[in-house]
Amino acid sequence: MTDRTLTSAWTDTLRGRPEPGAVAERRRRTRARDIDAFTAISGDRNPLHYDADLASASVFGRLIVQGGVTSGLLNALVAEDLPGPGTVFLAVEWSFVRAVGVGEMLTARAEVLSVRDDKPICTLATTILNEAREPVLTGRATTYTVPLRRTATQEGNFDDA
Repeated sequence: MTDRTLTSAWTDTLRGRPEPGAVAERRRRTRARDIDAFTAISGDRNPLHYDADLASASVFGRLIVQGGVTSGLLNALVAEDLPGPGTVFLAVEWSFVRAVGVGEMLTARAEVLSVRDDKPICTLATTILNEAREPVLTGRATTYTVPLRRTATQEGNFDDA
């Protein structure tokens, strides 16, 4: 393949082709209102998220946020940071290895493991750590980055940013 072939799949993405080994992190503290917001979206009303007495008597010993609140930090990371704007998940394989309580500071991390040359597709190692730097979520994700620069230019919606 020529250099042009290697980069052409990524040419019209807003951030360009990421390199294997590239890393991004994003931090966020969980809040009680995250539980309500996720319930409004998903309908998940598990008592472990709402009933403090029941949750404190459970194996978790406290109210916990939904897994979607935890993994949602990775949605922001791939769409905003690495690979960046226009990126969506094609596949994920995640293990939720620790529960996350309200008020915990989480750090999401993605590392580029591989980058396809023919399409703007990456494989990422994904991890979310709690404040004690213990993993709460581990796994991999495959992402696709939509070539927004071409779309924006063709439709006249965005500058050549």
